[in-house]
Amino acid sequence: IPAKYQLDIILKKGNNLAIRDRTGTSDPYVKFKLGGKEVFKSKTIYKNLNPVWDESFSLQVETLKEPLYIKVFDQDFGVKDDFMGSTCLHLESLELQRTLDLMLELKDPKQPEHNLGYLSFVVTLSPKEEDIEGAYQSMRLSDVDRKAQMWRGIVSIGLIEGRNLQPMDANDLSDPYVKFKMGQQKYNSKAMPKTLNPQWREQFDFHFNEEHGEYVEITVWDKDVRTKDDFMGRCTIDLSLLSKEETHKLELPLEEGEGMLVLMVTLTASTSSGSNSDLPINKLDDPQERHQIMQRYSLWRSLHNRKDVGVVQVKVIQAKGLMAADVRGKSDPFCVVELRNDQRQTHTVYKNLNPEWNKVFTFDVKDIHSVLEVTVYDKDRNRSADFLGKVAIPLLNIQNGERIAYALKNKKLTRPRKGVIFLEIDVIFNAVKGIPTFSKELLSRNINRVRRCVTGFINTGRYINSYFDWESPQRSICAFLLFVIIVWNFDIYMIPMALLSALAWNYIIRQDMQTMEDLVEDEDEEFDNNDKDSEKKGPLKKLHALQDVVMSVQNALDKVASYGERIKNTFNWTVPFLTWLVIGACVVATIIVYFIPLRYIVLAWGVNKFTKKLRNRSVTTNNNKLLNFLSRVPSDVQVDEKTTLGRPPPEL
Repeated sequence: IPAKYQLDIILKKGNNLAIRDRTGTSDPYVKFKLGGKEVFKSKTIYKNLNPVWDESFSLQVETLKEPLYIKVFDQDFGVKDDFMGSTCLHLESLELQRTLDLMLELKDPKQPEHNLGYLSFVVTLSPKEEDIEGAYQSMRLSDVDRKAQMWRGIVSIGLIEGRNLQPMDANDLSDPYVKFKMGQQKYNSKAMPKTLNPQWREQFDFHFNEEHGEYVEITVWDKDVRTKDDFMGRCTIDLSLLSKEETHKLELPLEEGEGMLVLMVTLTASTSSGSNSDLPINKLDDPQERHQIMQRYSLWRSLHNRKDVGVVQVKVIQAKGLMAADVRGKSDPFCVVELRNDQRQTHTVYKNLNPEWNKVFTFDVKDIHSVLEVTVYDKDRNRSADFLGKVAIPLLNIQNGERIAYALKNKKLTRPRKGVIFLEIDVIFNAVKGIPTFSKELLSRNINRVRRCVTGFINTGRYINSYFDWESPQRSICAFLLFVIIVWNFDIYMIPMALLSALAWNYIIRQDMQTMEDLVEDEDEEFDNNDKDSEKKGPLKKLHALQDVVMSVQNALDKVASYGERIKNTFNWTVPFLTWLVIGACVVATIIVYFIPLRYIVLAWGVNKFTKKLRNRSVTTNNNKLLNFLSRVPSDVQVDEKTTLGRPPPEL
């Protein structure tokens, strides 16, 4: 069996996908994961349940035992993207060098009975010989490493997107890709099919020295299969105009073409792989500079420049024991430090699982309640960077001047990842300016937390009602017999015993649940997914999204307050007839409970609930009698409105 394979996939379209938006449509996109890593993400097709992607990509596969997981999501702004279904492709079932048309059914492991539609693919698996070009690349990197002493620094270029590029194909679109050149160093981006506004999100590092000059030449080309690639424009970055140790966002118009490129460029000074003495001089290490900064944020200057809360200095020293992301058991790690919307990046250390960066970054603090995020990535030449680990440190929890080893975690910060990162952080701020401020992101996150809890209760209630509705006769019969046995033999010791049983059951199925979560949840979302979505959304859509969040809070508070006021007004004789009904019901309930044991009452209630559907097939809804009764009692707002409407007009 060949030691390496190439898997070519064409994502064609989706059929009858699930509805996830209130408009009766969805905004679907597809993610592919292999070996726990995201290998491809499709573009988003807006407001369509039968999307056509026609996107292709290739994977290098080491073993056929790992299945390819495929997940579909509905893109949302401001909240977590909705899950639309998943499936998996078992590579062992594919025939070598044979192109197959596949239609895979999407399923939700938590609700397997739901119909979530289909995805259509064209798949080809073929053996691949040893990558000679990769070996040449490795040799070239070794040569570069030997010249490390000549470097002046690292130029990191993030290719973000293109805007309004020139159409070059007959369909008035293009398949653009970008070429970078600085001296003898050259990089090509991936080609983005059929678009004039490509989203690349790729990163390239150049070694900056005297021989290469201070210019990066950039050209844009249209990818053609049978003919020569078409030239679409050029632009140049003059590195002498950019300040060091700072990330610059550049929007460069294309000469000899149309549109522009959006780039993130960072120049960092070179550092050797020696000790910590290689760290550059910084403000907070100089006693005089530190004293001036502390005076700047002292309490007596609290009313001066209220938006300037403080300053934080981050020393990114090194990482140890990182995960191997490349085929040869190594990684090419670089580190991204982010505070709110301000982002800095280190250089890339090639072929190393214990990289030393020795970089110092300084950020201005606008909100002392912000969280500093440090993320480690593995640079890949042919696709977006691989996630290696992340830490999130609230500024208020920082221990000034202490070198601490932080354990890396996954993107959601819920589970550990392999490796640790050593940081030394200092923060100086004004305590008066650091009072909490409103944050729509925090509001949205808290609303989502409440929504998940409420959704869990609702789903549990629906599951219990499914027994009463006899959706599965076998389950309902077992539940009915179990209910009768437990109620008839009930004793107080059964309550803690039931809790112990639930805990034991969850412990037993813990591993199975973890596998199911891997299918449903997307742990490898890009770390700035929300920021990217925000960039794509216009100001009007952002305002509408914020209005939706505020309206959700407003409606929820209105419901809670209304039911509380209705209960109070029932006992306040606001509607005497309804209060008399409550009195009558309480009298009857008192008599029944006095003469009939509670065990018999619960049995009668359960028998009635289980047999209602069997006795009356026409019953389709289960109305809550208590809520129906309370809906007839006016709230304080309704009482006030009626009183206002009934008043005579004031005398003139």
